[in-house]
Amino acid sequence: MHLRVLLFAGLRERLRRDDIDLELPAGARAADVLAALAAVSPGLSGSLSVCRVAVNHEFVAADHPVAEGDEVAIIPPVSGGHDGEPDVSQRVLLSDAPLSLERTVAAVAHAGAGGIDVFIGNVRAHSRGRTIDHLEYEAYGPMALRTMQAIAAAIEAETPGARVAIHHRLGLLKIGETAVIIAASAAHRAEAFTACRAAIERLKEDVPIWKREVAVDGAVWIGQGP
Repeated sequence: MHLRVLLFAGLRERLRRDDIDLELPAGARAADVLAALAAVSPGLSGSLSVCRVAVNHEFVAADHPVAEGDEVAIIPPVSGGHDGEPDVSQRVLLSDAPLSLERTVAAVAHAGAGGIDVFIGNVRAHSRGRTIDHLEYEAYGPMALRTMQAIAAAIEAETPGARVAIHHRLGLLKIGETAVIIAASAAHRAEAFTACRAAIERLKEDVPIWKREVAVDGAVWIGQGP
């Protein structure tokens, strides 16, 4: 069975390619994909131990079967309105252009929203004792959007009446530029605060967006592993 496996962030940089072709036996599973990649590039074994496998834009367990024609990706650890029925697909955004606070807030504003809470993440000049020149963000676009939509929908289900918008910047960002804006609305402020915090925490844990931190003394991918 032939599989084309997508690579991102530190894996892509270390192998100097966006994808790799692997041959696996029929009936192979996600764990076999990682093992095959480690066999091709033994130096990646340690990094692959903290990676997850995605099949057709969804994270899968180690025993999940893979088939020829599946879109398989190795996912390193990730970084960082109106009154009608909510449309989550209109409230998540990946953009190479600067983000708009007004646009993000408008995506969750509605007549029943007594409170709107906003989180803005900006590029800072110093990180972990290093002087930063700029950051570079990349994403596994289709899966990132799908996961962002799922996060927003789950939070809204947990908090009736809440609406969540997640807008994230990609590409090169200089000091002071905005990398992410999250807005959450609800009938009361406590629910809005809770929804906004949940959105940023889940974004950092599950959405395949990676940050390359470029300091004056070198560059590094943020997170464990690659």
